[in-house]
Amino acid sequence: MIDLTVNGVTELVDIDPATPLLYVLRDDLGLHAAKFGCGLGQCGACTVLVDDQPVFSCVLPIGAIGTRKVTTVEGLGTAAKPSDVQRAFLHEQVAQCGYCIPGMMARAEGLLRKTVTPTEDELRTAMAPSLCRCGTHMRILRAVRRAAVMRGGGVVDAAEPVT
Repeated sequence: MIDLTVNGVTELVDIDPATPLLYVLRDDLGLHAAKFGCGLGQCGACTVLVDDQPVFSCVLPIGAIGTRKVTTVEGLGTAAKPSDVQRAFLHEQVAQCGYCIPGMMARAEGLLRKTVTPTEDELRTAMAPSLCRCGTHMRILRAVRRAAVMRGGGVVDAAEPVT
C-alpha cells in the first residue's frame, strides 16, 4: 500500500511501486487530464506537478513519489472557478485537439509558482519540453504571459505584450 497525496487529497493505493504515476492517476484515481503520449518522457502530454515541479508522469514510478504532493490540472481549478492559467488558456483560445493542453497548463503553473515575472527566455525554456502537434505554441506562450499578468506579474522582455 502506498500513500499518495493528489490535489490535496491523500489516497491509499495498492499497486506495484514501479507503476508509472500516470497509470495510477488515470486508472486508479480516475483523473484523466494527463494523457499518455509517448510513454518515454519526451512529449509532455503526461506532465503533472510534483511539489510544484513539472514532471513526466509516464516515466515516474509511483514508489519514487514518497511524501511529495502531486497536482494535476484537475487540482488547479474547476469549470465554475478556473485558475488563472486555465482562464488565460481559455481567453487565448489555445486548444485545438486539446491533447497537450493539460500538460502545458501544468508546465505553465509550475513556472508561475516559481516566479510571476519570468523572462521571455525562462518562459520558452519552461514550456519547451512539451509538444503541441497542432502547432498552437504561440497561443500557448501568449496564455502563459496573460496568466503571469493575471497574477500581478508579467513576462520581462516579452516577445508579445498582453493586451
